[in-house]
Amino acid sequence: MHSQHARRFSRRRFLGGLTLAGMAGLLGVRPRPVAAEPPPETTRLRLGWAPGDFCSAPYYLAEAFLSGEGFTEVQWVDIRASSSLKATAAGEIDFGSNFIGPTLTRLDAGDPLVLVSGTHLGCFELFAREQVRAIRDLKGKTMAVRAQGNTEHTFIASILAYIGLDPRKDVHWVERPRDASTQLFAEGKIDAIAAQPPQSQELRARQLGHVLLNSTVDRPWSQYYCCMLYTHKAFAQQYPVATKRVVRAILKAADLCTSEPQHAARFLVDKGYTESYDYARETMQDVVYSQWREYNPEDTVRFYALRLQEAGMITSTPQKIIAQGTDWRFFNALKKELKG
Repeated sequence: MHSQHARRFSRRRFLGGLTLAGMAGLLGVRPRPVAAEPPPETTRLRLGWAPGDFCSAPYYLAEAFLSGEGFTEVQWVDIRASSSLKATAAGEIDFGSNFIGPTLTRLDAGDPLVLVSGTHLGCFELFAREQVRAIRDLKGKTMAVRAQGNTEHTFIASILAYIGLDPRKDVHWVERPRDASTQLFAEGKIDAIAAQPPQSQELRARQLGHVLLNSTVDRPWSQYYCCMLYTHKAFAQQYPVATKRVVRAILKAADLCTSEPQHAARFLVDKGYTESYDYARETMQDVVYSQWREYNPEDTVRFYALRLQEAGMITSTPQKIIAQGTDWRFFNALKKELKG
Protein backbone atom coordinates (compact mmCIF):
# COMPACT_ATOMS: atom_id res chain seq x y z
CA MET A 1 0.00 0.00 0.00
CA HIS A 2 1.16 3.53 -0.72
CA SER A 3 0.42 6.39 1.61
CA GLN A 4 0.95 10.02 0.72
CA HIS A 5 4.23 10.09 2.59
CA ALA A 6 5.84 6.67 2.72
CA ARG A 7 5.65 3.15 1.35
CA ARG A 8 4.63 0.41 3.75
CA PHE A 9 6.28 -2.91 3.01
CA SER A 10 4.26 -6.10 2.65
CA ARG A 11 5.58 -9.33 4.19
CA ARG A 12 6.63 -10.53 0.72
CA ARG A 13 8.57 -7.34 0.06
CA PHE A 14 10.16 -7.44 3.50
CA LEU A 15 11.31 -11.02 2.98
CA GLY A 16 12.61 -10.06 -0.47
CA GLY A 17 14.76 -7.39 1.16
CA LEU A 18 16.08 -9.92 3.67
CA THR A 19 16.93 -12.30 0.84
CA LEU A 20 18.96 -9.67 -0.97
CA ALA A 21 20.67 -8.57 2.22
CA GLY A 22 21.59 -12.17 3.00
CA MET A 23 22.95 -12.62 -0.51
CA ALA A 24 25.03 -9.47 -0.10
CA GLY A 25 26.54 -10.92 3.06
CA LEU A 26 27.40 -14.19 1.34
CA LEU A 27 29.12 -12.27 -1.43
CA GLY A 28 31.24 -10.45 1.13
CA VAL A 29 29.98 -7.02 0.10
CA ARG A 30 28.15 -6.04 3.27
CA PRO A 31 29.54 -2.81 4.69
CA ARG A 32 32.21 -3.46 7.30
CA PRO A 33 32.93 -1.02 10.11
CA VAL A 34 35.56 1.47 9.07
CA ALA A 35 38.30 2.21 11.58
CA ALA A 36 37.63 5.44 13.47
CA GLU A 37 34.43 6.12 11.52
CA PRO A 38 31.69 7.29 13.86
CA PRO A 39 28.06 6.19 13.54
CA PRO A 40 25.72 8.27 11.38
CA GLU A 41 24.53 11.51 12.94
CA THR A 42 20.96 10.45 12.10
CA THR A 43 19.55 6.94 11.81
CA ARG A 44 16.50 8.13 9.87
CA LEU A 45 16.60 8.25 6.08
CA ARG A 46 14.00 9.06 3.42
CA LEU A 47 14.44 7.87 -0.17
CA GLY A 48 12.19 8.21 -3.20
CA TRP A 49 10.11 5.39 -4.66
CA ALA A 50 8.74 5.40 -8.21
CA PRO A 51 8.11 2.35 -10.44
CA GLY A 52 9.46 2.11 -13.96
CA ASP A 53 12.79 3.88 -13.48
CA PHE A 54 14.84 0.78 -12.78
CA CYS A 55 18.06 1.77 -14.54
CA SER A 56 18.71 3.58 -11.22
CA ALA A 57 18.84 0.14 -9.61
CA PRO A 58 21.77 0.88 -7.22
CA TYR A 59 19.67 3.57 -5.53
CA TYR A 60 16.97 0.98 -4.78
CA LEU A 61 19.24 -1.98 -4.06
CA ALA A 62 21.06 0.10 -1.44
CA GLU A 63 18.22 -1.02 0.82
CA ALA A 64 20.19 -4.24 1.39
CA PHE A 65 23.11 -2.29 2.88
CA LEU A 66 21.55 0.64 4.75
CA SER A 67 20.86 -1.22 7.99
CA GLY A 68 24.51 -2.26 8.07
CA GLU A 69 25.41 1.42 7.73
CA GLY A 70 23.46 2.25 10.87
CA PHE A 71 20.12 3.44 9.44
CA THR A 72 17.34 1.97 11.55
CA GLU A 73 14.42 3.89 10.02
CA VAL A 74 14.37 3.99 6.22
CA GLN A 75 11.23 5.41 4.60
CA TRP A 76 10.51 5.02 0.90
CA VAL A 77 8.48 8.05 -0.10
CA ASP A 78 6.12 7.81 -3.06
CA ILE A 79 7.32 10.53 -5.48
CA ARG A 80 5.30 9.52 -8.54
CA ALA A 81 3.42 12.81 -8.43
CA SER A 82 6.65 14.79 -8.21
CA SER A 83 10.26 13.94 -9.05
CA SER A 84 13.36 13.03 -7.07
CA LEU A 85 14.87 16.46 -7.82
CA LYS A 86 11.85 18.40 -6.59
CA ALA A 87 11.38 16.14 -3.58
CA THR A 88 15.04 16.41 -2.55
CA ALA A 89 15.15 20.18 -3.00
CA ALA A 90 11.97 20.50 -0.93
CA GLY A 91 13.40 18.33 1.85
CA GLU A 92 10.80 15.59 1.34
CA ILE A 93 13.48 12.98 0.65
CA ASP A 94 17.18 13.01 1.49
CA PHE A 95 18.81 11.68 -1.68
CA GLY A 96 17.96 11.36 -5.35
CA SER A 97 19.53 9.88 -8.47
CA ASN A 98 18.86 10.57 -12.15
CA PHE A 99 20.46 11.60 -15.41
CA ILE A 100 22.78 14.56 -14.83
CA GLY A 101 21.01 16.97 -17.21
CA PRO A 102 17.99 18.02 -15.11
CA THR A 103 20.15 18.21 -11.99
CA LEU A 104 22.34 20.81 -13.69
CA THR A 105 19.33 22.91 -14.69
CA ARG A 106 18.06 22.86 -11.10
CA LEU A 107 21.49 23.79 -9.73
CA ASP A 108 21.59 26.63 -12.25
CA ALA A 109 18.18 27.77 -10.94
CA GLY A 110 19.53 27.87 -7.39
CA ASP A 111 18.00 24.74 -5.85
CA PRO A 112 19.76 23.74 -2.58
CA LEU A 113 21.22 20.52 -3.99
CA VAL A 114 24.73 19.09 -4.04
CA LEU A 115 26.05 16.31 -6.27
CA VAL A 116 28.03 13.77 -4.27
CA SER A 117 28.76 10.81 -6.57
CA GLY A 118 28.36 9.18 -9.94
CA THR A 119 26.29 5.98 -9.94
CA HIS A 120 26.42 4.40 -13.40
CA LEU A 121 27.03 4.89 -17.10
CA GLY A 122 25.08 4.37 -20.25
CA CYS A 123 21.31 3.94 -19.93
CA PHE A 124 20.11 6.08 -22.86
CA GLU A 125 19.56 5.10 -26.48
CA LEU A 126 18.43 7.47 -29.20
CA PHE A 127 16.06 5.71 -31.60
CA ALA A 128 15.25 7.21 -34.99
CA ARG A 129 13.18 6.39 -38.06
CA GLU A 130 15.00 4.83 -40.98
CA GLN A 131 15.34 8.06 -42.97
CA VAL A 132 17.27 9.65 -40.09
CA ARG A 133 20.77 8.24 -40.55
CA ALA A 134 22.85 10.73 -38.55
CA ILE A 135 22.36 13.17 -35.66
CA ARG A 136 22.53 16.09 -38.09
CA ASP A 137 19.52 14.65 -39.92
CA LEU A 138 17.40 15.53 -36.87
CA LYS A 139 17.30 19.17 -37.95
CA GLY A 140 13.69 20.08 -38.62
CA LYS A 141 12.44 16.78 -37.21
CA THR A 142 9.98 16.08 -34.38
CA MET A 143 10.82 14.36 -31.10
CA ALA A 144 8.71 13.43 -28.10
CA VAL A 145 9.69 13.94 -24.47
CA ARG A 146 7.66 13.55 -21.32
CA ALA A 147 8.34 17.18 -20.37
CA GLN A 148 10.62 20.04 -21.34
CA GLY A 149 13.69 20.02 -19.12
CA ASN A 150 13.39 16.37 -18.07
CA THR A 151 15.94 13.60 -18.52
CA GLU A 152 15.39 12.73 -22.19
CA HIS A 153 14.95 16.37 -23.21
CA THR A 154 18.25 17.45 -21.66
CA PHE A 155 20.00 14.37 -23.06
CA ILE A 156 18.85 15.06 -26.63
CA ALA A 157 19.57 18.78 -26.23
CA SER A 158 23.14 18.01 -25.17
CA ILE A 159 23.62 15.84 -28.25
CA LEU A 160 22.27 18.48 -30.60
CA ALA A 161 24.37 21.21 -29.02
CA TYR A 162 27.48 19.04 -29.32
CA ILE A 163 27.17 18.99 -33.12
CA GLY A 164 26.18 22.63 -33.42
CA LEU A 165 22.39 22.42 -33.65
CA ASP A 166 20.15 24.63 -31.51
CA PRO A 167 17.56 22.49 -29.67
CA ARG A 168 15.39 25.57 -29.20
CA LYS A 169 15.05 26.24 -32.94
CA ASP A 170 16.26 23.34 -35.03
CA VAL A 171 13.88 20.59 -33.83
CA HIS A 172 10.22 20.32 -32.85
CA TRP A 173 9.26 18.98 -29.43
CA VAL A 174 6.01 17.34 -28.36
CA GLU A 175 5.27 16.36 -24.77
CA ARG A 176 3.82 12.90 -24.27
CA PRO A 177 3.97 10.11 -21.66
CA ARG A 178 6.32 7.25 -22.48
CA ASP A 179 3.63 4.85 -23.70
CA ALA A 180 2.11 7.53 -25.91
CA SER A 181 5.50 8.49 -27.38
CA THR A 182 6.21 4.85 -28.21
CA GLN A 183 2.90 4.68 -30.07
CA LEU A 184 3.59 7.93 -31.93
CA PHE A 185 6.96 6.55 -32.97
CA ALA A 186 5.37 3.30 -34.15
CA GLU A 187 2.87 5.28 -36.21
CA GLY A 188 5.60 7.40 -37.80
CA LYS A 189 4.29 10.63 -36.27
CA ILE A 190 7.59 11.49 -34.58
CA ASP A 191 11.09 11.03 -35.96
CA ALA A 192 13.20 10.18 -32.92
CA ILE A 193 12.94 9.30 -29.27
CA ALA A 194 15.47 9.02 -26.43
CA ALA A 195 14.64 5.96 -24.37
CA GLN A 196 15.75 4.28 -21.16
CA PRO A 197 14.77 0.81 -19.90
CA PRO A 198 12.12 -0.48 -20.18
CA GLN A 199 11.06 1.77 -23.09
CA SER A 200 14.26 1.11 -25.02
CA GLN A 201 13.75 -2.63 -24.62
CA GLU A 202 10.18 -2.41 -25.87
CA LEU A 203 11.25 -0.41 -28.92
CA ARG A 204 13.88 -3.02 -29.72
CA ALA A 205 11.50 -5.92 -29.15
CA ARG A 206 8.98 -4.36 -31.53
CA GLN A 207 11.75 -3.57 -34.04
CA LEU A 208 10.78 0.10 -34.13
CA GLY A 209 13.35 2.35 -35.82
CA HIS A 210 17.09 1.96 -35.31
CA VAL A 211 19.56 3.07 -32.66
CA LEU A 212 21.21 6.30 -33.72
CA LEU A 213 23.25 6.68 -30.53
CA ASN A 214 23.89 4.44 -27.53
CA SER A 215 25.35 6.24 -24.52
CA THR A 216 26.89 2.99 -23.26
CA VAL A 217 29.26 2.58 -26.21
CA ASP A 218 29.27 5.77 -28.31
CA ARG A 219 31.82 8.48 -27.55
CA PRO A 220 31.91 10.97 -25.99
CA TRP A 221 28.78 9.96 -24.07
CA SER A 222 30.24 6.63 -22.96
CA GLN A 223 33.11 8.48 -21.26
CA TYR A 224 30.87 10.08 -18.63
CA TYR A 225 28.39 9.10 -15.98
CA CYS A 226 24.78 8.95 -17.06
CA CYS A 227 23.16 9.16 -13.63
CA MET A 228 24.53 10.86 -10.54
CA LEU A 229 23.62 10.97 -6.86
CA TYR A 230 22.70 14.17 -5.03
CA THR A 231 21.39 15.26 -1.65
CA HIS A 232 20.07 18.41 -0.03
CA LYS A 233 22.90 20.78 0.91
CA ALA A 234 21.68 20.92 4.48
CA PHE A 235 21.82 17.13 4.81
CA ALA A 236 25.45 16.93 3.61
CA GLN A 237 26.45 19.80 5.87
CA GLN A 238 24.66 18.56 9.00
CA TYR A 239 25.23 14.82 8.52
CA PRO A 240 28.55 14.21 6.74
CA VAL A 241 29.03 10.72 8.23
CA ALA A 242 25.51 9.70 7.27
CA THR A 243 26.07 11.09 3.79
CA LYS A 244 29.20 9.01 3.32
CA ARG A 245 27.40 5.92 4.57
CA VAL A 246 24.52 6.39 2.11
CA VAL A 247 26.94 6.87 -0.77
CA ARG A 248 28.81 3.74 0.28
CA ALA A 249 25.60 1.69 0.33
CA ILE A 250 24.67 2.86 -3.17
CA LEU A 251 28.13 2.23 -4.63
CA LYS A 252 28.19 -1.26 -3.12
CA ALA A 253 24.77 -1.83 -4.65
CA ALA A 254 26.17 -0.75 -8.03
CA ASP A 255 28.76 -3.52 -7.76
CA LEU A 256 26.00 -5.95 -6.83
CA CYS A 257 24.07 -5.14 -10.02
CA THR A 258 27.01 -6.52 -12.00
CA SER A 259 28.06 -9.43 -9.78
CA GLU A 260 24.53 -10.78 -9.24
CA PRO A 261 22.30 -9.45 -12.07
CA GLN A 262 19.68 -12.20 -11.66
CA HIS A 263 19.20 -11.54 -7.95
CA ALA A 264 19.20 -7.79 -8.51
CA ALA A 265 16.54 -8.15 -11.20
CA ARG A 266 14.38 -10.34 -8.97
CA PHE A 267 14.64 -7.74 -6.18
CA LEU A 268 13.38 -5.01 -8.54
CA VAL A 269 10.40 -7.14 -9.53
CA ASP A 270 9.56 -8.18 -5.97
CA LYS A 271 9.66 -4.57 -4.78
CA GLY A 272 7.38 -3.36 -7.58
CA TYR A 273 9.82 -1.25 -9.59
CA THR A 274 9.04 -3.26 -12.72
CA GLU A 275 6.84 -6.16 -13.74
CA SER A 276 9.29 -7.66 -16.22
CA TYR A 277 12.06 -9.81 -14.80
CA ASP A 278 13.57 -10.28 -18.27
CA TYR A 279 13.80 -6.53 -18.90
CA ALA A 280 15.26 -5.95 -15.45
CA ARG A 281 17.90 -8.67 -15.91
CA GLU A 282 18.78 -7.30 -19.36
CA THR A 283 19.24 -3.85 -17.83
CA MET A 284 21.53 -5.21 -15.11
CA GLN A 285 23.67 -6.79 -17.83
CA ASP A 286 23.70 -3.87 -20.28
CA VAL A 287 24.04 -0.76 -18.11
CA VAL A 288 27.59 -0.13 -16.88
CA TYR A 289 27.28 -0.27 -13.09
CA SER A 290 30.61 -1.66 -11.90
CA GLN A 291 32.96 0.83 -13.57
CA TRP A 292 32.05 3.81 -11.35
CA ARG A 293 35.62 3.78 -9.95
CA GLU A 294 37.12 4.53 -13.36
CA TYR A 295 35.32 7.81 -14.03
CA ASN A 296 35.66 11.33 -12.70
CA PRO A 297 32.32 12.84 -11.63
CA GLU A 298 33.66 16.37 -12.08
CA ASP A 299 34.45 15.64 -15.73
CA THR A 300 30.83 14.60 -16.21
CA VAL A 301 29.52 17.82 -14.66
CA ARG A 302 31.89 19.91 -16.78
CA PHE A 303 31.00 18.11 -20.03
CA TYR A 304 27.23 18.30 -19.65
CA ALA A 305 27.26 21.81 -18.20
CA LEU A 306 29.09 23.01 -21.31
CA ARG A 307 26.59 21.25 -23.57
CA LEU A 308 23.55 22.66 -21.75
CA GLN A 309 25.13 26.10 -21.71
CA GLU A 310 25.58 25.85 -25.49
CA ALA A 311 21.96 24.72 -25.75
CA GLY A 312 20.78 27.81 -23.87
CA MET A 313 19.36 25.71 -21.01
CA ILE A 314 21.65 27.04 -18.27
CA THR A 315 23.57 30.27 -17.79
CA SER A 316 26.01 29.20 -15.06
CA THR A 317 29.52 28.25 -16.08
CA PRO A 318 30.74 24.71 -15.34
CA GLN A 319 33.19 26.20 -12.84
CA LYS A 320 30.38 27.89 -10.91
CA ILE A 321 28.27 24.73 -10.78
CA ILE A 322 31.24 22.65 -9.67
CA ALA A 323 32.16 25.18 -6.97
CA GLN A 324 28.63 25.64 -5.61
CA GLY A 325 26.85 22.38 -6.39
CA THR A 326 29.30 19.50 -5.90
CA ASP A 327 31.04 17.80 -2.98
CA TRP A 328 33.27 14.87 -3.96
CA ARG A 329 34.94 14.22 -0.59
CA PHE A 330 32.69 11.22 0.15
CA PHE A 331 33.12 9.72 -3.31
CA ASN A 332 36.90 10.21 -3.28
CA ALA A 333 37.24 8.55 0.11
CA LEU A 334 35.07 5.61 -0.92
CA LYS A 335 36.89 5.20 -4.23
CA LYS A 336 40.01 4.40 -2.19
CA GLU A 337 38.15 2.33 0.37
CA LEU A 338 36.02 0.20 -2.00
CA LYS A 339 38.72 -1.00 -4.36
CA GLY A 340 37.36 -3.38 -6.98
